[in-house]
Amino acid sequence: MKKTTLYRALALTLPFLAVLLCREAFALQTHGGGEGMVVHQLAHIQYFGALGYLLWDIRRSAFVGVGWRYLQKFCLLLMIWNAVAFIGHFSQLFLAQEAIDTSDGYLYALLQAPITVGKLIFYITALDHLVCAPALFFLFLAMRSFYRSTDETEDR
Repeated sequence: MKKTTLYRALALTLPFLAVLLCREAFALQTHGGGEGMVVHQLAHIQYFGALGYLLWDIRRSAFVGVGWRYLQKFCLLLMIWNAVAFIGHFSQLFLAQEAIDTSDGYLYALLQAPITVGKLIFYITALDHLVCAPALFFLFLAMRSFYRSTDETEDR
């Protein structure tokens, strides 16, 4: 058995076992007190600005290649994710404590009557992974493209 085949088998075994053996995700994270939310929101703003600067710098530098285009798409999608997450966290402040029930799944409990605009905004922004996952996929494509272009230049 070749080393690369063994490495690939090990690399695929660990994620497979993680998916197979996982139980609960505990994905709902609360931020203790008002200052926790303020710091978290400021981090979203700073991350948004850093991604905006990176996007601007890539375009200003006129880098060419498919990897750079993927990296720009990553920056743009993650900036959108930061904005959506910021709005979602802000809308959560205006929800009643009982609006988010973790026993039945918080998104299900959220849409119990009466449905308000605040609940809908929080519900829609809770689906932020629909923006974040494609962004990370574009980051993967960019890194793979950079790796392959580096590999090609070393072969010469």
